Amino acid sequence: MKNEKHHSALKTSSFKDYADLIRSNFKTVLVITAVFFLATTFYAIIAPNIYTSTVSLKISAPKANILSSKMGELQDFSGLGSDRYIANEIETIYNSTILGEVAEAVVDSYYVSKKQDDFNLIFDKGLFKGKANSLKDINHIAGELRSSVVIQQKGNLDFIDITSESQSPQEAALIANIFAKKYLEFNLLENRRQVTVVKEFLSGLLKEKREQLYNVEDAIREYQLQKGGVQLDRQAQMLITKLADFESQKNITKVNMAIAKEKLNQYKSELEKKDPTVSSFLTNKSSEPYLQKLQDEIASLETQRDVALASSKTARSNEAILSEYNSKINALKDKLDKSLSEYRNQILSSSPTDIKELSQKIFEEEINYQSLNASYSSLSNVLGSYESEFNQLPSSTLEFARLERQRMAEENLYNILNNKYQEAQLNEQATPGNVFILNKANPSTKPSKPNRSMIIIMGLFLGLGFAFGFVYIKNYFDKTIKTPEDIEAQNANVLAWIPKISAEESLGLKNPELIVAQKPDSLSSEAFRTIRTRLQFSHITKGAKVILVTSSAPGEGKTTVSTNLAASFAQANKRSVIVDCDLRKPRIAALFGDDNSEGFLDYLFGRIPYEKIIKKTEVRNLDFINGGSIPPNPSEILGSPVMKAFIDKLKNDFDIVIIDSPPIMAVSDSEILARFVDICLLVVSANTSEIDWLKESISLLKQEHVNLAGVLLNNFNYRSGYHSYYKYYDQYAEKYGTTTKKGKSVKSI
Repeated sequence: MKNEKHHSALKTSSFKDYADLIRSNFKTVLVITAVFFLATTFYAIIAPNIYTSTVSLKISAPKANILSSKMGELQDFSGLGSDRYIANEIETIYNSTILGEVAEAVVDSYYVSKKQDDFNLIFDKGLFKGKANSLKDINHIAGELRSSVVIQQKGNLDFIDITSESQSPQEAALIANIFAKKYLEFNLLENRRQVTVVKEFLSGLLKEKREQLYNVEDAIREYQLQKGGVQLDRQAQMLITKLADFESQKNITKVNMAIAKEKLNQYKSELEKKDPTVSSFLTNKSSEPYLQKLQDEIASLETQRDVALASSKTARSNEAILSEYNSKINALKDKLDKSLSEYRNQILSSSPTDIKELSQKIFEEEINYQSLNASYSSLSNVLGSYESEFNQLPSSTLEFARLERQRMAEENLYNILNNKYQEAQLNEQATPGNVFILNKANPSTKPSKPNRSMIIIMGLFLGLGFAFGFVYIKNYFDKTIKTPEDIEAQNANVLAWIPKISAEESLGLKNPELIVAQKPDSLSSEAFRTIRTRLQFSHITKGAKVILVTSSAPGEGKTTVSTNLAASFAQANKRSVIVDCDLRKPRIAALFGDDNSEGFLDYLFGRIPYEKIIKKTEVRNLDFINGGSIPPNPSEILGSPVMKAFIDKLKNDFDIVIIDSPPIMAVSDSEILARFVDICLLVVSANTSEIDWLKESISLLKQEHVNLAGVLLNNFNYRSGYHSYYKYYDQYAEKYGTTTKKGKSVKSI
C-alpha cells in the first residue's frame, strides 16, 4: 500500500513522535501561533467597550377580567405557565411590530435628549462621505436591535431577562427598558383583544339601536299629533309589555349570537393558519344531534318558564313555576354538561399540543352559539303565538299599539345593550396584563466585554491548536521521505544520512559543495567519511571499485554526494576519479572550474587521447573526467562495448571510480551504466523525495540485478526535531569542537 508504513506509524504515534513532529516544524508552529496571537492582541486592543443592561420580567398565566358578563362573551384564558408558553412569549417580543416601535422610541429619545454621546447603535458608523454619524433608518435600527438584544428564560421559572448591549451604557439601559415597556403594552392589548372586539361591536350596535328608538318615538309623537290622544286599556297594555319583553329577549339573543359568531370567526381564522383540518372536525363534533336535542329542550323549557312567569299574578305562583321548570332545566343541563365533558376530552386528546387551547375555545363557542340559536327559535315561536292575540286588538288602537310595542322593545333592547356596553368598557379596563417588571435596567459602570486578557489567551491557544492541526495534517498527507526510518519502512538499506550543509559551514569556502576537502572537521565531512568506511568494509575489500551514484529525481544532491564521496576516498590515499556521466545536465566541470570542452565522449570517438581527458583537482589523489561533446544519442554510447572497455580501463588505473549518473527515473542512462559497475548508491533528499519515487527507483535497479549498496538520505535536518540524531551529533560536536548552529542550507544538485 502507498505510504502504508508511514501512515501506520502516524496512527500509532507516541508522545515522542508528536514532539519530534513539532520540533521538525517548529518555525511553522511559531509563525502560525504568532500570527493568531498578534491578530487577537491587536483586536483586543482596538475592540470597543461593550456595556450591557438587563431588565427582569415576570410572566404569569393569563388572567380574565375581574368582572363577569351575563352574555358569556368574555372568556378566561387558560393559564399556560410552561416553558413552551414562555418560549412563545419570548418570540413575541422579537416580532417586527415591537422591534419597530422600540426603534422609533429610541430615536425619539435621542431627539429629546440631543446627547449623541449617549447613543451608538442608531448611528451609521460608515466611512463613506455623508454617511458617518447619520441616523440609520428605522428598519435598519430594528434589525440591529434584533441582534443586540438577548431574551432568555431564567431556568424553568416564569421569569425572563431582556439584556441589551451597546457601546453606550445609557443606550443599553434605554433599549432594555423600552423593550420591556413596549412588550407590556403589547401584552395588555393582546389580553384585552377579545373584550375590545365585543365592546366595538356593541358600540356600533348601540348607535344603530339609538337611531331606531328615536325614529319610533318620533313616529308615536307624529301619530298622536294627527290622531289625538290615544289610550290603551289595561289588557292591551299588558299584552304589549309581554310582547316587548319577549321581543327584546329575542333581539338580545340575536345580538349574543352575532357576538359568538364574531368570536368563532376569529378563533377559526387563527386555527386555519395552524391546522385547517381541525376546524371542520370541531364543527361536526359540536353539531352532534344529541347535543342539539338537549339544547332545544332546554331552550324550550326556559321559554315556557318565562311565558308562565309573565302570566303569573302572585309571588307564590312564581316560586312554584320556577321550582317546577328549573328542576327540569337543571336535569337537562347536567346531561348536557356530562356529554360536553366527554366530547371535550375526545377533542383535546385528538388535537395537537399547540392547538389544544384554541380547539377547546372553538368547541365551547360552537356550543354556546347553538344554544343561543335554540333559544332564538323558541322565542320566535312564543312571539308567533302572541301575534294572533295582538292582532285582535281594536282597529282604532292597533296601529298605535304596534308603535308602542316597537318603542318598548327598542327601549328595552337599547337599555340592555347600553348596560352591556358599559360592562364591556369596564371589563376592558379591568382585564389585566400578565407581565410585570421586577426591576428596571440601569446604565452599567463597567463594560461587560471584551475580556481582553481572555481574547489574547484564546488567540494564543487557538493559534497553537491551528498550528498543531496544520502540521499534523500536512505531515499526514506528506508523502516525502523525512527520516531514515521512512526508508527502512520500504525494506531498503540505509547506508547513511548526510546532514544539511549549513550556511555557517559553507561560509568563506571557495567551493562549498566540496566541503570534505575544504572543511574536513565539519559534520557533513564526517558523514561522508562514514559512508566511505562502510563501503570499504562491506564492498571494496571484496574487490568493488566502480561505484555508480544516482538519484530518483533531479535536485536530490547526487552530484554533491559523488564529489564529496570521491574526495573522502582521496583523503584516505585512494587514487580516485569521478566521471560525469550525467550527459544531459553535466555539472562536474563547472564544480571544478572547467569548461566541459573535452571529455570521455571525445576519447570514445577517438578525437583526443586517454591522458588528456583525465584532469587534476586541488585535492590530492582526486581526478575528474568530463562528459565532453554530447551526441544526440547518449544512451547508445553509454551502453556500447567501448564504454564498458573505458570503465574497465579506469578500474585498472584508479583505486576508486565514482560515476555521477543521471536520475534513474528521468532517463535510462543509469540503468544502462548500472550493468558495468560493481555497486550502486541511491541518493534521496529529505523532505523532497517522495516515498513512491524511492520504491520505483529501487524497483528499476533490481530489474537490472544491480548490487545496491544502500540508500543515502541527503539534506537530513537532524536538528529540526529528531531527538536521537540531534543528541548524537550534539555530543559529537561538543567533543570535537565542531559547530552545529543552524543556518541556511546550500542547495544540492
